Amino acid sequence: MLNMPPVVKNLILANVVVFLITIVLKQTGTDLYPILGLHFPLSEKFRLHQFFTYMFMHSSSGIGHIFFNMFALYMFGRVLEGVWGSKRFLTFYLVTGIGAAVLHMVVAYFEYRSLIGKLSPDQIAYVKEVGYQIWSEGKNFSDPLSGKLNAILNTPTVGASGAVFGILLGFGMLFPNTQLMLLFPPIPIKAKYFVIGYGALELFFGVSGIQGSVAHFAHLGGMLFGYFMIKYWNKNSNRFY
Repeated sequence: MLNMPPVVKNLILANVVVFLITIVLKQTGTDLYPILGLHFPLSEKFRLHQFFTYMFMHSSSGIGHIFFNMFALYMFGRVLEGVWGSKRFLTFYLVTGIGAAVLHMVVAYFEYRSLIGKLSPDQIAYVKEVGYQIWSEGKNFSDPLSGKLNAILNTPTVGASGAVFGILLGFGMLFPNTQLMLLFPPIPIKAKYFVIGYGALELFFGVSGIQGSVAHFAHLGGMLFGYFMIKYWNKNSNRFY
């Protein structure tokens, strides 16, 4: 399969299979997102296994989400697996993916606490009582604060992006001066500058609230956990891979 190392190959295969199963089951009325997507820990839909399973779920509204994640996993992941070996690469992938989810949930918790202080107990109880049903119908509360609380409680986070951003960070640290060719604009850029720039954009989008449907802090979480993992490996070994 395009000379891919085993972990990258199996991760891509697993993501594609889960994506196809999700689409097929959705046609029969079975929705996997409430089960496998990551929910806010104070949501009734939250289960601990979602910190792992969310990485294999992607938006079923099109192929763009899964395509770009898998493309990046193929382009950069196969290089890192070739350097680190399969076991260490898989460890890195899973830790950065779970770490991304942890940071995303921490940020969501602070948003949740802020909203709780602005809503009455009756409003909060009403959101918790009927919010999921409204959300599952593609609707939300007209009140912006209630709507935001409902989104935090009932929007599942899905995608391998957190782990993929960890891989991008890892590639930039191992091969900082490698030239990458951007698509837009089509200019060459060193990997270290690409990673720094991408991280800065994610921080800006996360803080500003632009592209609110994208889990920007999850992306940053993947990069953050990846950075500390590589630093730890580097400190505790003559060769960190």
